[in-house]
Amino acid sequence: MPLAEIPLSVWRTRGQSFLFRGQTIRYWVAGQGEPLLLIHGFPTASWDWHYLWQPLTQRYRVIACDMLGFGDSSKPQDHDYRLLEQADLQQALLEHLRVEQAVHVLAHDYGDSVAQELLARHYEGTFAMASCVFLNGGLFPETHRKLLVQKLLLSPLGWLVGRMFSREHLVKSFTKIFGPDTRPSESELDDFWSLIETNQGPRIIHRLINYIPERIVQRDRWLAAMRRGDVPMRVIDGAVDPISGAHMVERYRELIPNADTVLLQGIGHYPQTEAPALVLEHYLGFRAALDVQNRVLAYS
Repeated sequence: MPLAEIPLSVWRTRGQSFLFRGQTIRYWVAGQGEPLLLIHGFPTASWDWHYLWQPLTQRYRVIACDMLGFGDSSKPQDHDYRLLEQADLQQALLEHLRVEQAVHVLAHDYGDSVAQELLARHYEGTFAMASCVFLNGGLFPETHRKLLVQKLLLSPLGWLVGRMFSREHLVKSFTKIFGPDTRPSESELDDFWSLIETNQGPRIIHRLINYIPERIVQRDRWLAAMRRGDVPMRVIDGAVDPISGAHMVERYRELIPNADTVLLQGIGHYPQTEAPALVLEHYLGFRAALDVQNRVLAYS
């Protein structure tokens, strides 16, 4: 059965705000149980999770925010946007919500990098992570295949490219990265664009793109954390994604011991909106297996 969507207009009414280093951050929280942190990707926002939101909140206390520079959160124009600061933001949100137990994480794209940083902090003793599931993202810089618009945003003319970025440019990019049979509707594209253009988002998109070189700097530290194996991990990946599809999963299997991976055939870069029922099935399967493992350990 298809999962029901939450219209963006409704989603926005359910959000709350808190201040992070003087900037307004919009966040969403619902449900009860173990905390589950959802971390969105670039250049969109936490509304990316709307198909999964209701079924997940029936099982867990689900938490998500629009990160700094994204969606309906503040987008300061002269800010030096960094993945490490976005990880600080996630920790500040959890502190704001008085979450004290270990957190399960489900991340996508840019959010994968934030999750990798949180995983590294787990092993460094400054964050408590219970599990982590990655959707399509550049987990390894050597497998990330940049789109032309990303290359242009990284160039000295990135500021100009960002200011010229429009709904039409978004449509062209999304046409390339979604599965051939799972592309967003015109209405969905309108909503994605609304989240990007809010608070003059195109003026700072060239600053947000700095996450790509930042990934290179942090690669070895993050990989070392992923290879530790104490935190259960799974990759659920749209196979036909040209940015981080099947080729990224192949590299993951080479680098990560006992790699737990799921490939979704015919699905592109946004599996949580292209095939939300499949993502939910494989995520809940991962959590169910984890629960069994924890019960066995508790009685052993």
